[in-house]
Amino acid sequence: MNNGAWRFDRLLFCSLLNALIALPFAARADTAADFVSYYQNAYAQGRDLIPGPQMPLDTASIASRLDLQSVSPKAALSGSAFLSADGAVIKLAGIQGCLSTEPMEFAGMPTTCAMISLAGMTATLDEAKAGAGDAFPCHVFAQNPGRPTVRFAECFFVENGVVHSLSETLIRKGFVFAARDRAGRPVFPEYLQAEEVARGEQTGIWASDQFVHSNGERTPVKPTTN
Repeated sequence: MNNGAWRFDRLLFCSLLNALIALPFAARADTAADFVSYYQNAYAQGRDLIPGPQMPLDTASIASRLDLQSVSPKAALSGSAFLSADGAVIKLAGIQGCLSTEPMEFAGMPTTCAMISLAGMTATLDEAKAGAGDAFPCHVFAQNPGRPTVRFAECFFVENGVVHSLSETLIRKGFVFAARDRAGRPVFPEYLQAEEVARGEQTGIWASDQFVHSNGERTPVKPTTN
């Protein structure tokens, strides 16, 4: 793994992994914690309970009519979504978390690809909130009706005076993949480029010799010789 790609302490990330692995055994005191635990536990088992958009997303709107809403993250729910303080689920439109539950090693400890995505979302949310005062702006593309409310968005945060995309940060750290549409095309082409950079630098998930990509194929990561 390219240690230079990490923006936070590896020990902290490993601690997050351990804490998330222990979630089924933790005591839950309130409804919000039960909600978070339910979604996280399902995701750790390779099931993403958050539905997709019920209507096509106008992804071009992020460039033509940017409409930012302040969002205060409460907790990660999956590798690509989190619960906001107002009770809505924010699903990042540009990424796809890993759902593989096959055993693999990461940062010297046994885990799964799904747990890496979930812990990566948790840690990166904390990093984003630290630079934004517990809230950051998101551009919402669409919203599913019903409960819980699911908003499909792209979010941004500032670090050292530079604006970063939360989705692209997660991809570049090797915690998630660039989201594809049903035809296999990237929702945002620039995020596929970020994925290719992470893969080339063997960052995060890509540091493993093999893992199951979101498309279901077992993908060799490190270069092979024919």
